[in-house]
Amino acid sequence: MMDKKKTTIVLFSGDYDKVMAAYIIANGAAAYDHEVTIFHTFWGLNALRKDESIQVKKSFMEKMFGKMMPRGPEKMGLSKMNMAGMGPKMIKDIMKKHNTMPVKDLIEMAKEQDIKLVACQMTVDLLGFKPDEIIDGVEYAGVAAYLADAEDGNVNLFI
Repeated sequence: MMDKKKTTIVLFSGDYDKVMAAYIIANGAAAYDHEVTIFHTFWGLNALRKDESIQVKKSFMEKMFGKMMPRGPEKMGLSKMNMAGMGPKMIKDIMKKHNTMPVKDLIEMAKEQDIKLVACQMTVDLLGFKPDEIIDGVEYAGVAAYLADAEDGNVNLFI
């Protein structure tokens, strides 16, 4: 019997287009029967944030980080041609015309395909995110857990 292929992705970027690429690759790998892990760290954690404001107790700096960063994937900017926020609106309009799934739907598809969504515990602590602010179905782990998944990975990507 052949071992199941594994794909791991470190999602460091908080850019809409890069998050979209990561989730398209992840969902494609899962469709090809790969065991897939996406390890969200630093700005990539914003993809896992709930889009509504959640009332949680935070320090001043944690509140500032929370206000400065996009709440959820649909509020992320583009890596190029962001144009003061007009770029994401234009690209989403084009995506709709071409029946391309928005990132929030790609994330739901990932959950349905049992893709392991991991939030880097160290970054969660550093940026002051609270579990109530993160979407359901996310695991919290550190670098050691990611490395354990990546060690047997057939495809390991950093986005």
